Formats: sequence, C-alpha cells, structure tokens
Amino acid sequence: MHNPHIEKHFEASDTVRDVVIGMSDGLTVPFALAAGLTGTAMATSKLVVVAGLAEIAAGSIAMGLGGYLAARTDRDHYENERLREVRETVELPQKERDEVADVFREYGMTETDLKPVVDAICSDQKRWVDFMMKFELGFEEPDPLRARNSAVTIAVSYILGGMVPLSSYMFVDDLHQALVASVAVTLLALFLFGYFKGRLTGISPFRGGLQTVVIGGLASAAAFGLARWIS
Repeated sequence: MHNPHIEKHFEASDTVRDVVIGMSDGLTVPFALAAGLTGTAMATSKLVVVAGLAEIAAGSIAMGLGGYLAARTDRDHYENERLREVRETVELPQKERDEVADVFREYGMTETDLKPVVDAICSDQKRWVDFMMKFELGFEEPDPLRARNSAVTIAVSYILGGMVPLSSYMFVDDLHQALVASVAVTLLALFLFGYFKGRLTGISPFRGGLQTVVIGGLASAAAFGLARWIS
C-alpha cells in the first residue's frame, strides 16, 4: 500500500522572526540595565524593579512601533509596485507580454509552447499582474494584518523576555544574590528560547539553544559591561 507523500513546510517565519526580535532584546536590554544599576551605591531591589519596568514599557512600545513601521513600509512598497505593473499592462502590453514569455524561456519552453501559455495568463489583467509581481519582481502579497500583528508580537515578546531577568529582583532583596539569580534564569531562558526556535525552524534544537545562549550571553555581557562602565 502506498503511503501518501506529505510535505511539511514551516509557514510562520514572519511570526517567529518577530518573536526572536522582541524576545532577544527583551532578555538582554533589561538585564543589562538591572545589572548596571546593581553596581551603583544607591541601588535597591525596588529601584531596579521600577527602572526595569519603565524600560520594558518604553522598549516594548518602541520595538512594536518599529515592527509596525517596517511591515507597513513593505506593504506600501508592494502596493506601489503593483500599481506600476497595472499601469504597464495598459500602456505597454507587448513589453509586458514579452516579459511573461521570458520567464518561461528560462525554464526551457519552446516558442511554440509559449504562445498559448502567455495568451492564457495575459487574458485576465489580475492574473497577469499577479504573475508579474511574483515571477518578475519576486513579491508575495503581504498579509493586510501583518503590520498590526508584527507590532503586537514584538511588543509582547519584549515584555515577556524583559520580565525574566527582572523577576529575580522582585523576589530577592539582596542585590548580589538577585544578580546571580538573574544571570542564571536569563541564560536558562535563552537556551529554552533557542531550543524551541530550533524545533520550529528545523535546525537541531540543542544547537539552536547553545547558539542563542552564546549570542545572547555575549550581547548581555557587552551591555552589562557598558552599563557598569557608565555607572
């Protein structure tokens, strides 16, 4: 008996990218701030928590806004290019037909086989423009909700990531012990984050976890050193 061949493809790359952007910054920036404040003479756990929450609020808004604007820019660019293609199918139809034919020539189709295919595609303007956008320009139509979803995903991921290194200061009064605990939970969170990201994207989960720990650890160490140097 023949088992059907089912191809499994990962289709949430944009969402994962947004989670990675928000979570990685959320895990590193508030940690660096908390660690830098820990070394100051006037620092207390309450001060670190208040400053950390303020940074998380500001950072999540800024990161979310950045994600929204980036996705909105992609959408605007796609729409402008589509309008140009629509105009060209009206003003320069033969040139556009030749460009459709060129796509198929690259796949080895003969001139005899080309004509009915080109005629079929160009008989409907929407299908014609869709074809040119995808195969000439390499554009996929963006999700109309992409900008909003990107902003929310990045902001929420930043908040969740930022609460990890800050949580130790909420439960431990001794600043040194809180810092040690913060380092431990942040590295653990980085590993788990990389592990599950690896499972989603198809790479080795342990490799993904170790890579995230190394990269995130280096980023955190650099930010921590800079914060301590400034303070």
